[in-house]
Amino acid sequence: QVQLVESGGGLVQAGGSLRLSCAASGRTFDNNAMGWFRQAPRKEREFVAAINWRGSSTYYADSVKGRCTISRDNAKNTVYLHMNSLKPEDTAVYYCAAGHYRYAVTDASEFNYWGQGTQVTVSS
Repeated sequence: QVQLVESGGGLVQAGGSLRLSCAASGRTFDNNAMGWFRQAPRKEREFVAAINWRGSSTYYADSVKGRCTISRDNAKNTVYLHMNSLKPEDTAVYYCAAGHYRYAVTDASEFNYWGQGTQVTVSS
């Protein structure tokens, strides 16, 4: 059974930092792009960041560019999202996803495995 399990979420003050982790099991994803998405209350799920299969190419949403870094460790079958200078508007459930293909994309429909999400709450 393929699983993506996110961890590292929590409550943090504005300006703080968090590192989210996503551990995959059931198969390896070293030939797949990985991504992070988020969904805030009463809003649609939105793209946050993506990384290609080798970790050599990344994409970020404009809203997090310069504050977030996506990385991966294929030996550990894990992808990370480092978030700095957090803002209250970053409050959301953050989801990890594995893509169909090697190359990083921003469209959620190009990702076929999803985790259950981890809550990030940023207080002002």
